[in-house]
Amino acid sequence: MLAIFFGSTTGNTQDIAVKIQQQLGEGEVFDVQSTGLDVMLGYDRLIFAIPTWDYGEVQDDWLDVWDALDHLDLSGKRVALVGLGDQYGYAEWFLDAMGMLHDKAVNAGAIPMGYWPVDGYEFDASKALTADRRHFVGLALDEDCQRDLTDERIATWCALLEQEMQQVA
Repeated sequence: MLAIFFGSTTGNTQDIAVKIQQQLGEGEVFDVQSTGLDVMLGYDRLIFAIPTWDYGEVQDDWLDVWDALDHLDLSGKRVALVGLGDQYGYAEWFLDAMGMLHDKAVNAGAIPMGYWPVDGYEFDASKALTADRRHFVGLALDEDCQRDLTDERIATWCALLEQEMQQVA
């Protein structure tokens, strides 16, 4: 079973979570602000959607549960991430919150999936890069500067995610 958790200030991340649910044709969507983290334990596959705010900051809804994530046991759960950010306006901190959330999930025992290539983005630095710097630790979206690519990226990422999920089924 799949669940998608998001935090959203402007509504962009919520919209993305719903688009991903529709593209995958499954899953429940939860606002992390109004849902207890223990709900995550009832699902074997999770998607976390998080925007990066200001200078590499975690969005407020996620910040409210940030410390509690350290006490969550996600052992054996498959977790994919979606990050939203502005690669030009905040090029030094592009998708940092996604990278920090990825680290928390992995430290909680999650098995990451859904890494996304860095091709097609321009930024200076990001905490959301894999060790080889060729991928982000999740789907990278820029609703400020590349909104026209969002639907295509979601469709491609969801297809890749479905392949990864079938490989471990």
